[in-house]
Amino acid sequence: MKIAVIKETGAANNISGEARVAATPEAVKFYVAGGHKVSVTKGAGKKAHFSDADYQAAGASLSASNDACVKAADFVMSINGGTKALITKMKKGAGIFGLMNPTDQPDYAKACAKAGVTAYAAEYIPRISRAQSMDILSSQSNLAGYRSMVEAAAIYGRAFPMMMTAAGTIAPAKAFIMGAGVAGLQAIATARRLGAVTTATDVRPAAKEQVASLGAKFIAVENEEFKEAETAAGYAKQMSPEYQKLQAELMAKHIAKQDIVITTALIPGRPAPKLIDKAMIKSMKPGSVLVDLAVERGGNVAGVKSGEIIETAGGVKIVGILNWPSRMAADASALFARNIRNFLPLITAKDGSYAPNWDDEIIQGCALTKDGAVVHERLK
Repeated sequence: MKIAVIKETGAANNISGEARVAATPEAVKFYVAGGHKVSVTKGAGKKAHFSDADYQAAGASLSASNDACVKAADFVMSINGGTKALITKMKKGAGIFGLMNPTDQPDYAKACAKAGVTAYAAEYIPRISRAQSMDILSSQSNLAGYRSMVEAAAIYGRAFPMMMTAAGTIAPAKAFIMGAGVAGLQAIATARRLGAVTTATDVRPAAKEQVASLGAKFIAVENEEFKEAETAAGYAKQMSPEYQKLQAELMAKHIAKQDIVITTALIPGRPAPKLIDKAMIKSMKPGSVLVDLAVERGGNVAGVKSGEIIETAGGVKIVGILNWPSRMAADASALFARNIRNFLPLITAKDGSYAPNWDDEIIQGCALTKDGAVVHERLK
């Protein structure tokens, strides 16, 4: 198989300054050892601290541009799916893999179909046990949760742990994480390592045990409705207006006492739910920090601005930084590359050629296009 690794522009998902790369030199070495030919666009790994010389040493050839890189490729590895213009440079029948944000840009899938290119959306890989090693959303969210808490600590500008000195005692910071998914759990663990008094909430009853296992306190209205708030598949049910009101009142009281709040409620393809309103923000102490990890979908926090850090009249800083994994490009790239490496057998024949296994539920779940048509149910 001929594999292409492109230089990211972020243009496909409207993300500027993308620093990650879809394959590391280590991954390239593995592909070459397996009999594949790998072409890498010059400078593809520079922002992640992987040089062109590193890729050449691993056995890759270098291409002068993305267009040249993908021209003869059977399979293109990308972070953000490349651009519609790049798709037109690919050969008919080839495949491309990446985070494609397909519901927000349906024209991208149409462009792939028109070019006869099979697009595999990493975010649509089914959440089944066999696909855990391919779960890019989890690997990248894990880093996002860590980095968001570290940067929150820097922006906060005060000590996180309790410090006892001859000059007096510094009280520990109070950190609250809203949402105990992959990003939230890593944010909790990081806050605990830094020494903060840590609390968290989630709408799923099963999250209480996970939060407690990390040494944090779980905050929620734990009535009978809460106990039945999870489906058999592990997803949260829609709560009644009465429960939502009780939960909002509890959250408002708790948030007023916090120094750091990180929100993580993000639903792919849908607007982010509003969790923190202006009144809650106004109740927080000057110097407090709110980090919104859902800003890419409109945000969980009232007044958050995409890509910016703003300060309210009351001295509360609201952080709307985008693309947290890219701020840890080397590690994020390494994990992304391992996810794709685990996906590769599903599109590889026994002789090493490109041959998607269309009987596999993982391929069926993430393929947006096939044989010149858009086939994914979410896009029809």
